[in-house]
Amino acid sequence: MDLPRVTVITPSFNQADFLEQTIQSVLSQNYPNLEYMIVDGGSTDGSVEIIRKYGDRLAWWVSEMDRGQAEAINKGFARATGELVAWLNSDDLFQPGSILAAVEAFRSHPEAGIVYGDVLSINAAGEPINLMKFTPYTLQDLMAFKIISQPGAMMRRAVLQQAGDLELRFHYMLDHHLWLRMVRLAPMVYLPRQQAAARFHPAAKNLAQAPKFGEEALLVAAWLAAQPEFGPDYHPRKVWGGAYRVNGWYQVEGDHPAAALRSYARSFANDPGAALADWRRMLYAGLALLGLARLKGVYYAARGQIRRRTRPEIYGERHATRQDPPRHS
Repeated sequence: MDLPRVTVITPSFNQADFLEQTIQSVLSQNYPNLEYMIVDGGSTDGSVEIIRKYGDRLAWWVSEMDRGQAEAINKGFARATGELVAWLNSDDLFQPGSILAAVEAFRSHPEAGIVYGDVLSINAAGEPINLMKFTPYTLQDLMAFKIISQPGAMMRRAVLQQAGDLELRFHYMLDHHLWLRMVRLAPMVYLPRQQAAARFHPAAKNLAQAPKFGEEALLVAAWLAAQPEFGPDYHPRKVWGGAYRVNGWYQVEGDHPAAALRSYARSFANDPGAALADWRRMLYAGLALLGLARLKGVYYAARGQIRRRTRPEIYGERHATRQDPPRHS
C-alpha cells in the first residue's frame, strides 16, 4: 500500500527504566514509512546509551538541555516530514498495530485533524490498572474540558502547522491547549480501539504536582475567554464549569479538600451538571475536611475502583502530560 509517512517523537529525560520499552513499542509497529525521533533533555541515567543502541533505526535524536517537554516536542515538530505526527512520552507505549489503525482512520476521514483512541493505564511494572474509554468529542466538548488521552492521539501535520507549536508557558495542560487550537480548524475522530498504554508511576508529576494541572486548566479557560475566533462555540458557563471541575479533581488528588470544595462550588455555580458528575469526590473531600479521610477506602469501593494514587479521570479520560518543567519526567 502507498502508506503516508508517520513521524513519532519521544521526549525524554532520565527515564532509563522505561525508555527502551517505549522505543520498542514504536519500532515493533513494523510500519514501513515511519520517521522516529527521540529528543532527550540531557539525561544522566543511562538513557543516552539506550538511545544509541537504536540509533540506526532513528531518523534523528539529540541529547541536550532544554526548557521542558513542550520545547523538546517542538524540536521534533520542526524536523518532522510525516503527513501524520504523534508524540509518545518515554514512559508510555503504543499498542500493537496502533499506527496503521490511526492511518486507516485518517484515510477514512480526510477531514480529520486528530484521530484518538482508547488508552490502557498501567503501573510501573506494566500491569493494567484501568482502560480509559472515550466517545466522539466535538470542539464544544473540549472547551468544556472533556479530556482525551494524549498517547492515543495522532495529528495531521498540515493542521498542526496551521494551529502552531506547543506553547512553552503550559507545562501540564499543553496537550489540551493544542487540541483546542487544532479542533477549531478541523474535526477530531474517535477510533474505538485501544491505541496506547499510559504509565503511572511515583516519579510522574501528575502525582507529585497534581494541583498544578487544575491551576493550568483555569489558565486555559482564561485563554479561551480571550479568543474571539472560537465564536459561537464558546459558552462561558460550560467552559468555567468544566475548568473548575478539573481543578477540583486535582485538588482532591493533591489532598487539598478545602480547595477542592471551593472549586467544585464554582463549577456548580457555572454548570451544575459538570460538578454533580463528581459528587462522590465532593463527598470524599467533605469527609476529609472533617478529618474522616480514613473513609476514602469506602468512597473508592463505592465508586467501583481501588485508589492507586494515579492521576484522575475526567468523564472517563485522562490528561497525559506528566513531565516536569524544565525537565521531562
